[in-house]
Amino acid sequence: MSHDTQSASYTTLQSLMWPEPGISTERDLYVRINGASAISVSKREVQFVPSGIADFGTWFNLFNTEKWKRECGLTDLSLALTGEGTFELSIMLAARERSWENVLTEIITLDPSVDDGLLRINLQHILSEPHVGGVAFSSLKAMCPGKLTDARWETRDSPKRAPKLNLAVTTFKREEAVIRTIKRFATFMETSPLAANMHLTVTDNGRTVADHLDGSDLPDCVSLVPNENLGGAGGFTRGLLETRDRGDTHCLFMDDDAAIHMENLERTWLFLAYATDPRTAVAGAMMTETHRWAIWENGAQFNGRCLPLHMGTDLRKTFEMVDMELEASLPVKWNFYAGWWFFAFPVDTVDHYAFPFFVRGDDVSFSLANDFNTVTLNGVVSIQESFTEKESPLTWYLDLRSHMVHHLTLPKMEIGKWRVLKTAAWFLLRNLPRMHYETIEAINLALEDVTRGPEFFDTNADLAKRRADIKALTVNEAWKPLASGMPLPPHRETYTPFWHRTMMKFTLNGLLVPGFTELGSKILLHASQRGHMGVFWGASEITNLNTDRDKFYTVKHSKIKGWKGIARFIKASIAFLSEYDSLKSRYRKAYNEYTGETYWRKKLNMSQKIPMQREAAE
Repeated sequence: MSHDTQSASYTTLQSLMWPEPGISTERDLYVRINGASAISVSKREVQFVPSGIADFGTWFNLFNTEKWKRECGLTDLSLALTGEGTFELSIMLAARERSWENVLTEIITLDPSVDDGLLRINLQHILSEPHVGGVAFSSLKAMCPGKLTDARWETRDSPKRAPKLNLAVTTFKREEAVIRTIKRFATFMETSPLAANMHLTVTDNGRTVADHLDGSDLPDCVSLVPNENLGGAGGFTRGLLETRDRGDTHCLFMDDDAAIHMENLERTWLFLAYATDPRTAVAGAMMTETHRWAIWENGAQFNGRCLPLHMGTDLRKTFEMVDMELEASLPVKWNFYAGWWFFAFPVDTVDHYAFPFFVRGDDVSFSLANDFNTVTLNGVVSIQESFTEKESPLTWYLDLRSHMVHHLTLPKMEIGKWRVLKTAAWFLLRNLPRMHYETIEAINLALEDVTRGPEFFDTNADLAKRRADIKALTVNEAWKPLASGMPLPPHRETYTPFWHRTMMKFTLNGLLVPGFTELGSKILLHASQRGHMGVFWGASEITNLNTDRDKFYTVKHSKIKGWKGIARFIKASIAFLSEYDSLKSRYRKAYNEYTGETYWRKKLNMSQKIPMQREAAE
């Protein structure tokens, strides 16, 4: 271990992230303050009095040595600290299924009169034997009054490339959100050392953003592209095509509200620059607006249905968080996919563009069809509206279509006709006991549309007719304002007993029980419970309440609607099974065409262009 204050040959791999109003103010996800210490979010510094402690063993600020060694061949590492005062510095290394190791404990002094208070700790030794891979993090204990203004992980290793990264954002009539994103990005680019290597392209499917710019010009780092409304599939594909036409090397798909720390962009760019495999892509995690401390998805896998990874991990709990990050350090499996709320990838690796799903499933298909080496990075996350709250007959329709098409189009996802149909049956059986009969109608429509063949997706790429059809049938399952003082049924907080759930399953939640409308319970469920099957059993009427508790909808037991939905599903299933071999052949042939550049340039009314040649950044 040695100290070094020379900075010319060092590259910052990861700087501190801080709580940020509007993104996340869950302080313990960034730094844990113990004793007499305090944090200033606006100044981005920690103030200490004697014995005060700042622990950076958090998901946003740990450093994953295992991932950087394996994916980037990292051989040199330092921790650079800036501030004032004398501290006890401890650095821990947490490895998988081993005791955590204290790899350094030392008294250090940050002197603002010497190199502006910069002190660099050489940690090259933790990258080699006897230390095994893991995650590293630091903590400081003050010996006297002082402050910390920065802490960053650095290297003297040289990058493998200088990516040109185009951020491709798709928006549809969310002018306020996307303009806010444009302003945040432009402000960040004013001070980022990587500004010359990044650009933002906003694909405007609604063609309304320009009218809301108040006459102000877009900054040079932003382009606005009016586009045909072919959903996320068409919007993100347009962004990718614009990336190619600009001559950029990498594309980052990102949501229009861009609820991310802008430092995520630098963290992603640097990993792409150092990756030894040119196919490397970065998948951002997702958390919800309602619980900004819990992982909703840190990557996902598809196998019959979508399986979010590490869902529910509480990032405030150190051991739980570290276990997740160590698992996420392992190479991803063959069926891993990345959500398009944040996905950065090399454009030269793209052989297949999006399938014309409109929305839902385009990101899954894109990841599975292209040969990316995908990784996740700690702290790289987007804050989203909860998927549970968004759930509707339309989303169930879209999800089932895409689930079935993945298996029909991609040879590596081949599972046979009965297992594909099993996926559709699972969708039906998830909704039958909770009496979502309108959703069942949409599920049946999805099964019928898939059986119509791939041509249906081509001719309905804008989904205008189906969106109108499903909107028309969605009556009982549409959110309605909750009137003040409106009486509500009792809230069911827990699952019913096991014996009761088992009995109700055999009766299809009362569908086989005469008079169940009167016999069943009337219950209230909060938004977070909508997907919990254990709470539905035995209910003949369910009132669902949204997160803010100002909207509701009520569904009721109906034997006519239940059996009608089952009969339609059986009829559609027979048609699907009889056509399966032909369908599979047609879908696989069409997939190559519908995910090709020529198809999408024609669909989006774009001319064929020769990409610009851009000089690599120094």
